[in-house]
Amino acid sequence: MKVKSIKQAKKLAGKVVLLRVDFNVPLKKGKVAEDYKLFMNLPTIRLLTGAKAKVVIISHLGRPEGSKSKKALSLEPIAKRLGQLLRKPVLFCPTVIGPTAKTMIKKMEPGDILVLENLRFEAGEEKNSSRFARQLAKLANIYVNNAFAVSHRAHASVAAIKRYLPAYAGLLLEQELQNMEQIKHPRRPLVVIIGGAKMSTKVGVIKRLGKKADHILLGGAVANNFLAANKLPIGKSLADQASIKMAKKLLKKNVVLPVDIIVAKGKNLTNVKMRSVAKVGKTEIILDIGPETMKLYAKYIKTAQTLVWNGPMGKFENQTFRHGTMFTARAVASRSKGRAFGLVGGGETIQALRQSKMFDDVDWISTGGGAMLVYLSNGCMPGLKKIVR
Repeated sequence: MKVKSIKQAKKLAGKVVLLRVDFNVPLKKGKVAEDYKLFMNLPTIRLLTGAKAKVVIISHLGRPEGSKSKKALSLEPIAKRLGQLLRKPVLFCPTVIGPTAKTMIKKMEPGDILVLENLRFEAGEEKNSSRFARQLAKLANIYVNNAFAVSHRAHASVAAIKRYLPAYAGLLLEQELQNMEQIKHPRRPLVVIIGGAKMSTKVGVIKRLGKKADHILLGGAVANNFLAANKLPIGKSLADQASIKMAKKLLKKNVVLPVDIIVAKGKNLTNVKMRSVAKVGKTEIILDIGPETMKLYAKYIKTAQTLVWNGPMGKFENQTFRHGTMFTARAVASRSKGRAFGLVGGGETIQALRQSKMFDDVDWISTGGGAMLVYLSNGCMPGLKKIVR
């Protein structure tokens, strides 16, 4: 794999660099609630400002379509937090394209940083519009993709834009790819832990890594579908017929299912009990893995030389059902950095890892959950074309 890195670019002084990042971070009361993605972009921004480039940052935030208030999805508070992290002024433009953006960029001095408004406020972004991509391209001299997390999307700011500007990978994108390659060419045993709610997003990685993984440990709603495919009762747990059908095709010797689970009843999740997977009641909902499953999974994790984790083991945002996810976070972190190479990805997975107080003990925490799964599945990555060979 050869990456066209921004480190290879020459004579950046005075040039306008359009830097595509993923600042799709949670906001709370108008402030950034989780700044990991911002922090991971700092080295690339510092490299560019150190080379006296004019850095114009573009990102999306949330899904503005159908939103009652676009103000709630403005990048302005993110620009403010970025300035605090960099300890230097970061300008904010209330538009993405148009005369205001052009004027502000024209007034920039070498080393200045400007954040443009939410890309998804423009209809052309998610449509991969050539017209919108050309308008973006006219703002700059060079394009840098540092947004691995959206590189599986055919959107204008990661795909079409590369037709109109010289394109490079940022330092974060390079690091993401280098760490993903360690999973594609792993030290064995390779143990993959998959949880979360969306079976459809996990199929590719289970299928692809299933060919080389020694063990695939399942939890969350993903496991529900496999349990049902194995003709075990799941009560009213989250699952669907299409996903169960897919799970039947993926059931192999290296796929390890929970042996016991934590269940509850009704909307209020009352009557919490531990059950064998064979004894889930018709009105019960599976919400976490049980202690025997944790012991079983620990056995596999302790022998791993390479670990991949994506997706919580249950409804971890509820204190009652967080134990399986916290166990997984601590087990992966304890095995990582030395004894094994550990890679973790996905927004909820990262949140759980931070809650475990072992965030710094994992070798690589990917900024992209969906993109990580697509890349490891050898899926289409439009954002990498012309940058990676």
